[in-house]
Amino acid sequence: MSGQLLNTVDLDAKLQDQTPQQILEFALGEFDNIALSFSGAEDVVLVDMAHKIRPDIEVFCLDTGRLHAETYQFIEQVRKRYNLNIEVLSPNGEAVRKLVTEKGLYSFYEDNHQECCGIRKITPLRNKLLEVDAWITGQRKDQSPGTRAQIPVIQNDKAFARPEETLTKFNPLANWSSKQVWDYIRYNDVPYNALHDQGYISIGCEPCTRPVGPNQHEREGRWWWEAATKKECGLHQTNIES
Repeated sequence: MSGQLLNTVDLDAKLQDQTPQQILEFALGEFDNIALSFSGAEDVVLVDMAHKIRPDIEVFCLDTGRLHAETYQFIEQVRKRYNLNIEVLSPNGEAVRKLVTEKGLYSFYEDNHQECCGIRKITPLRNKLLEVDAWITGQRKDQSPGTRAQIPVIQNDKAFARPEETLTKFNPLANWSSKQVWDYIRYNDVPYNALHDQGYISIGCEPCTRPVGPNQHEREGRWWWEAATKKECGLHQTNIES
């Protein structure tokens, strides 16, 4: 189907008790023009699951130009493992040059990360999502209690949809814990970013990510100089709005 309007509230209630695989089967059965957003451990679990349902699943990732070398290696490893044509999205070069020229390479330490993320992540993502009817993410409720605790399994994404159209967003791992993600990775021998073996849990751009210490929440390694309630780049703005 294409561009359909689903009753996401009722569907979410029905899908809450479903497994991620069942949620993916529903999503891929309802939408032909659907893409999976890939970057981290949760996303590669979804790649592994979705590939078993639809081997030619469309997968894309954001290359901000500031990722760790290990992240680029991870992307290539996943591409080869699943024989996928992963679409790598890049920011507008002129916009990046303007920001760096006017504010330098590390302006986010002095003001906030929203401007840089807007250029390097949000705009490329917005352009991509204008091409699809639905997308799949690896969000989990326990990733960030302040902004993701109430995320549904399925929702109308009003942040990135055109005013006159509907964009459906699926979060099949919403009810999974980090342990469940890593149990799946180990049991199924799924590839993962080598940085995880160095204490990194939530991995973003190199200047904005660091390992976390014992008993720290996984998101504390992201934008650590900012308040916990601001640890979102805008990719999942509807979490905060809802």
